[in-house]
Amino acid sequence: MTVDETIRQVLDEHGRLAVPVGSLTEDTDLFGAGMTSHASVNVMLALEDAFDFEFEERLLKKSTFESIASIRDGVLEMTGEVLDR
Repeated sequence: MTVDETIRQVLDEHGRLAVPVGSLTEDTDLFGAGMTSHASVNVMLALEDAFDFEFEERLLKKSTFESIASIRDGVLEMTGEVLDR
């Protein structure tokens, strides 16, 4: 599974979005699509489990979780790897 597929799966399971995950582009505002702050914490925890790391404190901000692209950037930064999208 690619990074983007994993992120989308996590969003589908934990994001509590008002729209189907499949309808989102990588730049869609996830908070505008219905994700709450509480759901973003669940997304963060699920991403940490899925990719086996912990987000650094400096990345624990709303902007890190505002879109699939920003989440991917955070995941790639934390894993230090170039992963398939």
